[in-house]
Amino acid sequence: MSRGPLVVVGDALLDVDLEGRAGRLCPDAPVPVLDDLVEHPRPGGAGLAAALAARDGHEVVLVSAVADDADGERLVALLDSYAVRLVRVPHAGSTSVKKRVRSAGQSLLRLDTGTAGAVGPAPEAALAAIASAGAVLVADYGRGLTAEPAVREALAAAAGRVPVVWDPHPRGAAPVPGVRLVTPNRDEAAHFAGDVGAGARTPLGEVSARAAALVERWSAAAVAVTLGERGALLSHGESSPSVLPAPRVGATDPCGAGDRFASAAAGALATGALTTEAVQAAVLAAAHFVAGGGAAGFGRSGPGAADRGSAAAGLDRVELVRAAGGTVVATGGCFDLLHAGHVATLEAARALGDCLVVCLNSDASVRRLKGASRPLVPQDDRARVLAALEPVDAVVVFDEDTPTEALRRVRPDVWAKGGDYAGVELPEAALLREWGGQSVVLPYLQGRSTTSLVATAAQRAGAGR
Repeated sequence: MSRGPLVVVGDALLDVDLEGRAGRLCPDAPVPVLDDLVEHPRPGGAGLAAALAARDGHEVVLVSAVADDADGERLVALLDSYAVRLVRVPHAGSTSVKKRVRSAGQSLLRLDTGTAGAVGPAPEAALAAIASAGAVLVADYGRGLTAEPAVREALAAAAGRVPVVWDPHPRGAAPVPGVRLVTPNRDEAAHFAGDVGAGARTPLGEVSARAAALVERWSAAAVAVTLGERGALLSHGESSPSVLPAPRVGATDPCGAGDRFASAAAGALATGALTTEAVQAAVLAAAHFVAGGGAAGFGRSGPGAADRGSAAAGLDRVELVRAAGGTVVATGGCFDLLHAGHVATLEAARALGDCLVVCLNSDASVRRLKGASRPLVPQDDRARVLAALEPVDAVVVFDEDTPTEALRRVRPDVWAKGGDYAGVELPEAALLREWGGQSVVLPYLQGRSTTSLVATAAQRAGAGR
């Protein structure tokens, strides 16, 4: 474990989502009118990174320049609700507030307020907090804190003794020498590296060249360039880089993903992880964060909630499809050894609507249905394989013998099953009728089943002995 708290140094903002229902257009302009407005405030910037780290279970201290105004005090109260201890640095401007106007999960408009002002000098309490850190995350939003001389001196000293993760900003100061990991996104890496990599044959080669150049320029141990849905590229300099892929998620709002990535990487390094391990954990954490609605989902889940995973992302996708008047389709099964029959069913089911949710039997459920020797593939692996398939938008695992409760949760418009049910009513048909849904039987691809695959494998293994 780390020898001290995880100290986050950077610019905290106040983020506010103003969510409403868009059911009509304004009579004097082609813009939506929002009714039933609800306000969802949350810490933003370095404040979001600190709150995320605290929710991961770390002791967190935030060193940030927070203005002495009403919005600043609101931000302080929010940070306190997430168990983040704030050490304030003087800030002569007003609090930066980003207000997003949203409906049905989509941002319609963003309103930014707040004025820049002188930052510092850093009080002794801020420098002492950095000196006591077991790990440091610098979440720079270009407001001037990372350029404050005493803060930079304290960060340089910290880099010589504990892991420091630096999430840079184009308007911010350069990382101090000796940082364990710097985490620019692709555009930021291009900004910092300039023309480096411009002649590369592939986009990956371009990113690799830039990351290696930035390792040298910043005297950093490693640079991880985040690539959005493609994960991250980790470079230690001249050696071949590592690419850490991200799981596919169906969400579209990446707001806050960079903060989630950096906070997860810093938290992992604080507890002794290797850099590659930390970046892999950060990629997964960022994907789950985006799947759970990103910063907007975090602001609604509250201080004690955990990041929602891919199942929640799928249900978000379901709601977006439903709000747009689309058709939600669901199917279900064990999907133990994936075969051509499964793929045919999934493709046919997805063709019936605008999104497909797979209700997947858990390991316990499969054992009750198929016997103690099954499943051959554990549920997390089965879910991951299914989620990677093009027809599948989400996977929901259920523990019961039947998917009744999962279906009540998803409430699909169509429930589709393979043709081994041809000529009889599907067991779930009555349930679907409760909300006006339709159950259908799909063509069955003869001769393909997990049971026959297992039998064939056992027969051939026996013949080979």
